[in-house]
Amino acid sequence: MTPPPEASLARVSDPAPAPGLTADKLIRPASEIFDAAAVRAALDAACATAEDGRAVRAATVEILHDALATGRATIARAFTADPRNAWPTVRAYAWLTDGIVTEVFRIATTYLHPLHTPTESERLAVLAVGGYGRAEMAPFSDVDLLFLTPYKITAWAESVIESMLYIFWDLHLKVGHASRTVRDCLRLAKDDYTIRTSLLEHRFIDGHEPLEQDLKARLWSDLFSATAADFIEAKLEERATRHRKQGGQRYVVEPNVKEGKGGLRDLQSLYWIDKYVHGVESMADLVEMGVFRKEEYDAFLAAENFLMAVRCHLHLISGRAVDQLTFDMQVEVAERMGYVDRGGRRAVEHFMQDYFLHATRVGELTRIFLSALEARHVKKEPRLVGFFKRRKKVRAGYAIVHNRLAIRDDRAFLSDKLNLLRIFEEGLRTGLLIHPDAMRLITANLNLIDDEMRRTPEATRIFRDLLLKHGNPERALRRMNELGVLGAFIPEFKPIVAMMQFNMYHSYTVDEHTIQCISILSQIERGELVEELPVASQILKEGVNRRVLYVALLCHDIGKGRDEDHSVLGARLARTIAPRLGLKPGECVTVEWLVRYHLLMSDMAQKRDIADPRTVRDFAKAVQTKDRLDLLTVLTVCDIMGVGPDTWNNWKAALLRALYRQTARAMEDGLEALNRTNRGAEAKRNLRAALSDWPAREVKAELARHYEPYWQGLHVTAHVDFAELLRGIDNGEIRLTLTPDEDRDATRVCFAMADHPGIFSRMCGALALVGANIKDARTFTTKDGWATAAFWIQDHEGAPYEADRLPRLRDMIHKTLGGEIKASEAMRRRDKLKKREKAFRVPTSIAFDNEGSEIYTIIEVDSRDRPGLLYDLTRTLADNNVQIASAVIATYGEQVVDSFYVKDMFGLKLYSESRQRTLEKKLREAIDRGAIRAREEE
Repeated sequence: MTPPPEASLARVSDPAPAPGLTADKLIRPASEIFDAAAVRAALDAACATAEDGRAVRAATVEILHDALATGRATIARAFTADPRNAWPTVRAYAWLTDGIVTEVFRIATTYLHPLHTPTESERLAVLAVGGYGRAEMAPFSDVDLLFLTPYKITAWAESVIESMLYIFWDLHLKVGHASRTVRDCLRLAKDDYTIRTSLLEHRFIDGHEPLEQDLKARLWSDLFSATAADFIEAKLEERATRHRKQGGQRYVVEPNVKEGKGGLRDLQSLYWIDKYVHGVESMADLVEMGVFRKEEYDAFLAAENFLMAVRCHLHLISGRAVDQLTFDMQVEVAERMGYVDRGGRRAVEHFMQDYFLHATRVGELTRIFLSALEARHVKKEPRLVGFFKRRKKVRAGYAIVHNRLAIRDDRAFLSDKLNLLRIFEEGLRTGLLIHPDAMRLITANLNLIDDEMRRTPEATRIFRDLLLKHGNPERALRRMNELGVLGAFIPEFKPIVAMMQFNMYHSYTVDEHTIQCISILSQIERGELVEELPVASQILKEGVNRRVLYVALLCHDIGKGRDEDHSVLGARLARTIAPRLGLKPGECVTVEWLVRYHLLMSDMAQKRDIADPRTVRDFAKAVQTKDRLDLLTVLTVCDIMGVGPDTWNNWKAALLRALYRQTARAMEDGLEALNRTNRGAEAKRNLRAALSDWPAREVKAELARHYEPYWQGLHVTAHVDFAELLRGIDNGEIRLTLTPDEDRDATRVCFAMADHPGIFSRMCGALALVGANIKDARTFTTKDGWATAAFWIQDHEGAPYEADRLPRLRDMIHKTLGGEIKASEAMRRRDKLKKREKAFRVPTSIAFDNEGSEIYTIIEVDSRDRPGLLYDLTRTLADNNVQIASAVIATYGEQVVDSFYVKDMFGLKLYSESRQRTLEKKLREAIDRGAIRAREEE
């Protein structure tokens, strides 16, 4: 296994076994961490002059508190200076804790509860269990203790234990403790695997040592020796449950270092199983037993050291036991561990890439280890999936071992390089998982995948078939990626392996996102997403060039992580990859175009007003052909869905469907079909039909009171709402209606009131104050002086408002628009950033576009999202006499793009460059002031 890019900076030594923790291999000399002789002398002196037990305890707490603080500070300083040297650090914390526990036990048994002639039953041993038992302690790990007695707990033992616990609590140590006899331990461990595991790694600290030796002997003779298979199954089930709770993915963007997939607990599970089955005290013994190769054991140590270092930094930064690597913590840990910005990527992204590479290796090591157990018949064989279903026979050179695809003869397999690809095809063909031993052989021989092999027509045929032929490319691609085969066969893919995108929008690393996208495409092809994706499903049913689509998806983000625009670089890389994968010249051109413009449709749909005919016309001109439109639509859907489990919603679906259908219509009927006049006439016909019960005179007045833009971008249901709101409205009256818009997963708010400057901004403020997330907005002025505005809003969870919340929503909006609540003042309390979100950098960019609309200037503001941003921007525009016709809001995690369709006070576009520069300056100042306020309010 190849070490991660930063691994050379880490000093990883083979740790000594935990039992009998000694003073060597600590990050600082033992006496600097805990000077046992000096502490003991100070305690004895203080106890000798103490008047009573209370004074003894108080003196003990004072002296040990200073010793604990000094020891922790010494370790922390040393670790900060050598921030990747985890093993000596965690051992040092265990050594410090041993010193404290030993002295507390001595004080309790010597000064507080002395017993000069103990009986056989008045014996007590103090044992460390859990992580403390392994001598693996992060700065704020729990101190897990077992107080062991020979028979039932005597009054003397109870008093000693109680006094010790009081001292520990006064020292603010988080102590997990149990008081048991040897028989209790055996009885409880028989039924409780958590207790059994803690006893497996116990370590003697102080007291009557024969008790601990008796416990150890009885555990092995009466319990461990005959229950290995059951213990392994329990640990594996526990591991699976833990992974599900942590999201089930190795590449979650805020992983739990301890409990997550590929985390410390997975490595500890190997240690537990290893010790339970083989009785060894160190994972190093597995090299001698032939379970791990030397380089695999080195990878185990490197992963463990790295993860331990990360956990220690998390504890030191937060001042408490924290194991979740949240966004804000990621930045600080990366800085502490010496990562720096380079190659167009932030330090935190390099750090997280190393994290995910180590997590992947933990998965590899787990597979190897479990395979060895199966081979020795210690672990139960995996249950046969579809036992009565007949499996295909494997081809020559392969065998089925423990229900997995195995290699019969390693030498024969390696004699043909193409077998490194064929095995994945055989796995898909037969439906068998690949045996860990075969994976291990592949990983060790990646050097065979060279330029000669990549140019072989058979190699390209196999790889294309993996994508296109067997119906489940995700399984093959993910395993190929984890084993390094994908990056070896397509070297351009290797830089994005385990590459994290440091933002709140993407849920996966770049490589995992790519595989998720291909998985979604495969699901659409299999007809599994017809209800969620009717347009994409219909496109694929009617037929597209699948080779182009799959290769374009494989390459669409391949250019990420560099200084250059990833779409431009990705297209350049695709220009060489597509021919190498056997695509024809015309197909290669289409792949390159799709990669270059893979964000075009998403940007047009989410950042532009698709009710504006110019938007669709420009998009149609860029796409040019119906074939490209179909391919780009499917690619866009897969790309958005592959971002994360909650990214796709009806809002995005409605926008993309509308853009697709309008563009397809324009391509079929000609661009003139998008003409404003045609749209307006159709909208008026629809409204006249909807108001059939109105007097003809009133219908005629309603149709005449609006300017042309009003008829372009609203559904007839919104036109009906406005007609009702304006009917008989009095001057000074504010009317609004709240309507669920199920097609868009939003609530539509329609306003009608007297028009005056800044009214749009006040509406934005009112909606922001009720916690509404504005997705889209249109504002119009009637010929007789009324302002009408339609907003589409969602709650903070991205859902439409429930019916029972609408009355409060309506009341708050009325109060704000009526002047009872000052939006600018109330916004201060709401406009704040969460701590975990502060680490993101989102540079502000502001662009003016006079070509994207026939009658408006489009001002696009790309900045850091926060609750009061839209209000600040719209107020600034209003203060500078800019009229807002519509606003389109696209949110990408912590980033937001607000696009405003505007005119000046004379109804003209903003052509003047000096006016644009002045307005940009004012908008930036408003953003900066709001950002400062948001940070201060946190």
